[in-house]
Amino acid sequence: MADLTAIILTMNEESDIANCINSIKTLAKRIVVIDSGSSDATVDIAKSLGADVYVHDFTNYATQFNWGLDNCNISTKWVLRIDADERFTPELCAEAEGECLAHQNDNINGMRVNQRVFFLNRWLKHGDVYPFQKLLIFKNGIGRIENRNIDEHTILSTGDSILLTHDAEHYAIKSIHGWIHKHNWYATRAAMDYFEQMDDKTVENVAAGTMQTKRKQRAMYYKFPIFWRPFVLFAYRYIVKGGFLDGKPGFIYHIMLNFWYRELVDAKIYEHKVMKTTFGKTGALK
Repeated sequence: MADLTAIILTMNEESDIANCINSIKTLAKRIVVIDSGSSDATVDIAKSLGADVYVHDFTNYATQFNWGLDNCNISTKWVLRIDADERFTPELCAEAEGECLAHQNDNINGMRVNQRVFFLNRWLKHGDVYPFQKLLIFKNGIGRIENRNIDEHTILSTGDSILLTHDAEHYAIKSIHGWIHKHNWYATRAAMDYFEQMDDKTVENVAAGTMQTKRKQRAMYYKFPIFWRPFVLFAYRYIVKGGFLDGKPGFIYHIMLNFWYRELVDAKIYEHKVMKTTFGKTGALK
């Protein structure tokens, strides 16, 4: 077991929270769940599995996670950022534990992990979905989540990060209905981010690798004409990058994420411009 605290943000995650916690029990000395007011059994399940549960109103992911860093009495050397729909394999836990011990006192202050995205029971290996790196483990006091409404990443104030060799698993969907509801919520936050960070000045401030590449790609994406750019994105990821090789789940994923969702974001951007609307607080996903 590593000298590590895992932080999980939750809101009605009763179908996922047990699997998430159980996947990291051999790695994390302490597990903290920060709940946004779940109406299901999330909190009871987390407590029954030994997690310390805090309840705090949700503004956005970054604010919520950073609140946890500042207010949950974290005393371990390392912190793990993990979502309820993500899992660590036993091999990844063992590797992470060894690296935490090996880098306690040097300038390796973070660990990046490739994620395998599972959609409709299929691991999506193509279409620019895999590999996708996230900086999930970092030294306490050195890593924080950047202040964005969506697409927020972990930023190290100093030092370097390494890439672990084993993958994490991300189960991206519970149901099509839930996916659509969640991405409607995401689309509002993405539109908010567009107006707040149109020039994307954070591109050069994030760590090198997948994170910076994705941010640069997003900045380039928004240079294409509104409403036409989702066509380009879908064609690029589904055809050029081979998303079609992932069968029917791959087709549904790319149609819904790279076409439908991106058109929805553009529609909300357009609505904001022509209707002169204001963005209110979106709060936690319910």
